[in-house]
Amino acid sequence: MLFKKKNLKSMKTIYSILFYTFLLNLGHGQQSSLDVNQSKIKIDGVSAVVGDYIILESDVDKTLIDLQSQGVSVQNITRCSLLGKLMEDKLYAHHAEQDSLQIDNNQISSYVDRTIDYFVNQLGSIDKVLEFYKKNDEQSFRSELFEINRVRQLSEQMQNKIVEEIEITPEEVRQFFYSIPKYERPVFGAELELAQIVIEPEVSQEEEDKIIRRLETIKNDVVVNGSSFATKAILYSQDPGSRATGGMYTLNRNRPQMHKEFRDVVYRLREGEVSDPFKTESGWHIVKVEKIRGQEVDARHILLIPEVTNEALIEAKREIDLIRKRIVDGELTFSEAAKSLSDETATSSNGGVLINPTTGDTKFELTKMDPILYSQAQRLKDNEISMPLLDEDRRGVKKYKIIKVSNRFDEHIADYSKDYIKIKDLALKEKQLKEIQKWMVEKIEDTYISINKDNQSCNFTNKWVKN
Repeated sequence: MLFKKKNLKSMKTIYSILFYTFLLNLGHGQQSSLDVNQSKIKIDGVSAVVGDYIILESDVDKTLIDLQSQGVSVQNITRCSLLGKLMEDKLYAHHAEQDSLQIDNNQISSYVDRTIDYFVNQLGSIDKVLEFYKKNDEQSFRSELFEINRVRQLSEQMQNKIVEEIEITPEEVRQFFYSIPKYERPVFGAELELAQIVIEPEVSQEEEDKIIRRLETIKNDVVVNGSSFATKAILYSQDPGSRATGGMYTLNRNRPQMHKEFRDVVYRLREGEVSDPFKTESGWHIVKVEKIRGQEVDARHILLIPEVTNEALIEAKREIDLIRKRIVDGELTFSEAAKSLSDETATSSNGGVLINPTTGDTKFELTKMDPILYSQAQRLKDNEISMPLLDEDRRGVKKYKIIKVSNRFDEHIADYSKDYIKIKDLALKEKQLKEIQKWMVEKIEDTYISINKDNQSCNFTNKWVKN
């Protein structure tokens, strides 16, 4: 992956989540545009109408059945609560379309392709998949999956737009924290602060030259012969995070998540232009800019990673053994060694200290740590330096590292000074939630909504039933 300091999760876990998500949503059916003037005529099976979307009674039924089929307890889940959630989703989607928010249809189609491939892999054949979901043909099944994801993306886009400009001041954080009674303040689990030193095996110049020539050949095939960059990415890219989508990433100038070298190249390109080969910590790339939308840029890339010889790996192990010995002997501190000797630029500048990609601070809650990192750190005592560890990421890239536990924090009730970042995050989320609730109230009032009389007695969280 190109994202810096990102926890790596297995594809099996990701697709298990996708599988559950689709089982939960598949019964929702295709949403159809509905003429508002006609919607006042009772249509059999219509549970509710929200803007341009209809929700069928069967949508609610199938959602409940899907939950049960997954072993989810539905004891406290009512048809009314399910209907309310479906109506929220449609309200977001309706106003996302009214506001002309953009979604990527190609990305959704690729997502559908991967999902169907996963279903086929689980059930054995497309015919078994269609039989399982009681669908007549593959095209209608694809259309339904596409619509489910289209509405989901619209809903997410609308929610992001509602809260994108919300910020919170230190004073608001302070007021939020001290408004919570002491006996109700959150409890944070045991946490660690970790630091690491990384030594990467050296790649020969011959191998790097070979990678550059290969990327130049791919670029020439795209620019001169008109070959598809996306197809080339699917076939050749070694980035598991984007290969299935044809190498696509969306960069936002206000949220720099990629390597600086990667961003610098992308922002210099015009739409349709393909870069020369360039290098980042991840390997060698070429990039094609697909679309520029203000602060956002859609870009495809192909990543190739030079091979490392066994001799280079042995030399990296020898080097990190020596670094560890110098630290243990007191010749230099762990922080000094990280700053001057570590090959990982993302951590070397701050003495090897790891940043939690989820929270943005230096603490890792034990119950939420990446399993691999947890297994490496759990037996270490405070300030103890691990033996050299051989890491291999999802791309197959190997490197050696040593880690140490810089600080350990036991489970404790939230403390304003020690846990400020976590408290700030909670306060911001509460402020965002209030803004979403305010938006919901306003839009329900302004949007055409019709609920079947059989559902009007529901005790909805939102005021869907208008007087």
